[in-house]
Amino acid sequence: MNRVLILVNITGLIIGISYGLHGPILPVFAKNIIGATYSELGLIGLTNFIPYMFIPLFVGILLDKINNGYLLTVGAAINSASIYLLSIAQSVPEIMGFRIMTGVAHAFFWPPCEAIISNESSEENRVKHISWFTMFFVIGFMVGPLLGSVLLEGLDVTYRILFQVAAFILAAAIISSLLASRKKIKKHHERFSFSSIKEMKRFPEVIILLIFCTSSFGIILTIYPAFLNDNGMSATDILLLYFVFGISRVASLALTGKFARRTSQTLIAGTIAVSAGLAISVVADSIITFGIALVLMGFGFSIFFPLTLEIILSKTRKGISGKIIGAYETIFGMGWAIGPTIGGPITQSFGNETPYVVFCIIGIGVALFAITVRKKLEPQRISN
Repeated sequence: MNRVLILVNITGLIIGISYGLHGPILPVFAKNIIGATYSELGLIGLTNFIPYMFIPLFVGILLDKINNGYLLTVGAAINSASIYLLSIAQSVPEIMGFRIMTGVAHAFFWPPCEAIISNESSEENRVKHISWFTMFFVIGFMVGPLLGSVLLEGLDVTYRILFQVAAFILAAAIISSLLASRKKIKKHHERFSFSSIKEMKRFPEVIILLIFCTSSFGIILTIYPAFLNDNGMSATDILLLYFVFGISRVASLALTGKFARRTSQTLIAGTIAVSAGLAISVVADSIITFGIALVLMGFGFSIFFPLTLEIILSKTRKGISGKIIGAYETIFGMGWAIGPTIGGPITQSFGNETPYVVFCIIGIGVALFAITVRKKLEPQRISN
């Protein structure tokens, strides 16, 4: 692993710590301190992810024109500012505004990291390097809740101070991303367009799996912490549960190289695991059963990212890989937006457990679909 890849992994680790520190607590803060309803929690999640539906397309073009490390630096700076502003939020609209900033920052984080890793990797080790990066991020996401537990319980800090700590930690990623800005990028004179979305239409099977995975993940990130809180879990319990969630994700990513040998079977197993986790959440009544649910979902969510990205990149010419990465992340944004948009109002209207029942049923259908098209869920090596 070369210097650039190490620095990108460090950046992912830092950002993961910040996300793990503030992410699981934000819905609890919004509900208990600001007074947000479940529908409003869904809107907060939607505003966070809407920018990610469009901006990655623009960033995808920039990946082939501008040093990817500089783009990553922009994302880290915007992200740090947006999290700090959460500490002074007094209303749901203010939180929504600051989460829009976070959504913009996401678009300048994931695509540049993926592009750097792709450019620095051979076809043989690309899945491994993508998995390592994701694992560093998830390790950070796992450490963040532990740090949050210490701050909330040991030092008795408020949620607002917690957000400020998360912002300052994330600011350190500005330095590591600047250091990763080693190589000059060949400039391609391409205009911004939605043509890369048409390229993604070559992978309908992957898109269906991604939409299910990311929409379910969107609910787990935006509504699930409040659901846990309503089921008797304290803020510290929630952080510990997301620590367990992180352990599951790290363990899964560590084995991704082996899973990649049987990509389609692993994706099917991941879909079933997410569905099972959602089902268990409906009947869970203790921190142990919620932990089991999150372990299953952690496995499913984690293996989707490196394996589906590898399927797409392995069937794409390197000359357009930047645009394809942007389009791929746009699909992520669509799924992340769908989850809280549907989940919030369903919870508000039909009860806390309803969205998990609905998405569990959808997951079973997606798993059955994946079984029928499993041959198309395998990567393919092509000549550039």
